[in-house]
Amino acid sequence: MSHQAALQSILNSRERESLADAFERVLNTDEAAALLQIHPKTLQRMARQGIVPAFRIGDLWRFRASSLDQWLRSGLCSKSHSCR
Repeated sequence: MSHQAALQSILNSRERESLADAFERVLNTDEAAALLQIHPKTLQRMARQGIVPAFRIGDLWRFRASSLDQWLRSGLCSKSHSCR
C-alpha cells in the first residue's frame, strides 16, 4: 500500500468515526413507544398531531431518543392538556 493510500485510509476511517459520533440512530414507532411506555398507536397519533418531536420517512414515523428526552424534560404539554 502506498503512503498516499494509507493516509487516505486513515482519513476515511477518522471521517467515518466522526460521522458515527455525530449521527444518532433513529427509533421506529415500536421502539420509541416502548421507551415512553405508551402504545405505538398513541405515539403515532401524537406524532401526527405534532405533540411529540418526530419525522416521517415515507409512510413511517421515526423518532430521535435525544429529542424525545428533551421534549420530556422541557415539560411541554399538548394543546388539550395542561401541565401540572
